[in-house]
Amino acid sequence: MQYLVTSSEMKHYDAYTSNTIGLPSLVLMERAALAVVNQLNTNGYNLNKVAVVCGYGNNGGDGIAVARLLKLQHIDVDVYLIGEVENVSEETSQQIKIAQNYNIKFITSLAESFSQYTTIVDAIFGIGLNRLVSGDFLHTIERINHSNVDVLAIDIPSGLCCDTGKILGTAVKAKQTVTFAYSKIGLTLYPGVELAGEVTIADIGIYATTPASHYTYQSNELPQLLPRRLNNSHKGNHGKVLVIAGSENMSGAAYFAAKAAYKTGAGLVRIYTPISNRDILLTQLPELLFTPFIANNIDTKILEELIDWASVIVIGPGMGLADDTHKILSHVLKHATVPIIIDADGINVLAQNIRLLQQVQATIIVTPHLGEMARLINQPIEIIKDNLIPTAKKFAQDYRLICVLKDAKTIVAMPEQATYINQSGNSGMATGGSGDVLTGIMAGLIAQHLPPTMAASVSVYLHGLAGDAALTKQNKYSLLASDIIDALNEVLSV
Repeated sequence: MQYLVTSSEMKHYDAYTSNTIGLPSLVLMERAALAVVNQLNTNGYNLNKVAVVCGYGNNGGDGIAVARLLKLQHIDVDVYLIGEVENVSEETSQQIKIAQNYNIKFITSLAESFSQYTTIVDAIFGIGLNRLVSGDFLHTIERINHSNVDVLAIDIPSGLCCDTGKILGTAVKAKQTVTFAYSKIGLTLYPGVELAGEVTIADIGIYATTPASHYTYQSNELPQLLPRRLNNSHKGNHGKVLVIAGSENMSGAAYFAAKAAYKTGAGLVRIYTPISNRDILLTQLPELLFTPFIANNIDTKILEELIDWASVIVIGPGMGLADDTHKILSHVLKHATVPIIIDADGINVLAQNIRLLQQVQATIIVTPHLGEMARLINQPIEIIKDNLIPTAKKFAQDYRLICVLKDAKTIVAMPEQATYINQSGNSGMATGGSGDVLTGIMAGLIAQHLPPTMAASVSVYLHGLAGDAALTKQNKYSLLASDIIDALNEVLSV
């Protein structure tokens, strides 16, 4: 697990390290500079002539210390100071005085171009930026980006919001970002993730007093996250998934969800769908258990027997908005006590009657994409896309459920727990049926006794890993949902 921190969390950790533990801020600054110089020396940068572009805050102090260390390596380095000198921090003022004693060249005029340099170090703004970039700062960043010179950003590319990844007017586009102690949320969300380049986390001695409020998984963690399968287990040990999905002669979503649940390790999977889907589903997936219903004639006694049978319930994919969907969803929410994953048309029905959530006894997971979330909370998609984390958190808190808000960087939020930000996956997965596969993976993990609070994030991570594995055999234009399911075999061979 990798923690992702907000600006306020990082400032708290930094202050605690200096003020309570007693490690001086200047020592932290020196260690930060050493980490940056190490990357400049080992990561293929051309250091014939280096510009270090600094503000007057502590990020600029880090940059000035970098320039001094480069000077000691006999590298030709210029330091540009941008902003008002009266805003200089105490530590940066000290770094300026030290650098002047080393005869570092300082330039305070606005650079016309940076094209004469072979590498640029960005130390203008740190993680505290919360306003639009303007004036000389804006012009300087634009000229850095127009220089076609490799840029290493210190802590975060200048102009990015640490907490959202948004561009605050303009922002530096870096080849690499060296960030300290923990990665920042803004380095993991779009567009920040694209501007940050390769992110390197440097340990400089900062001590965290409390866990961070956000996290992600790293590439080598999957084996420790999966549910354990005992050698002497049987199908009953691995749970029973009830997939309530599909509509008249529309079986694709039910198939994807059911097969993904089986391929993730569920012991038994049963589909409850209109009788017209029976032949094709049993032909496609003969391992299925199949219980049909007749349109406009839902037998609630049979439905209750299925609810009692299941270890986890999926409801919604491909069901449409017919009266049957409303009736089935309402009945399941009222009677089920096992975890329920509400997806697709289940969410769309919920949006028409959100009060259905007031009658639940079970753990609820909702898995909306942006359009479905917009209908759930009656907000424009653009507003939600700009506020992924707070939107998911608020909905999870308001309705006491797990919210999996699907986007290029999917967010998993739940009440009183850390928020997961997914980093696996690729744009080829933006294809029909991909969401149904995710729902099936999630159900398969819950069926195998992974707690829903963990299964929600692990399934998103696993789904993305499968998409990445599938991409090695396909391309981003041709990737299909079935390719993601097929790739589960490779990803789960750990």
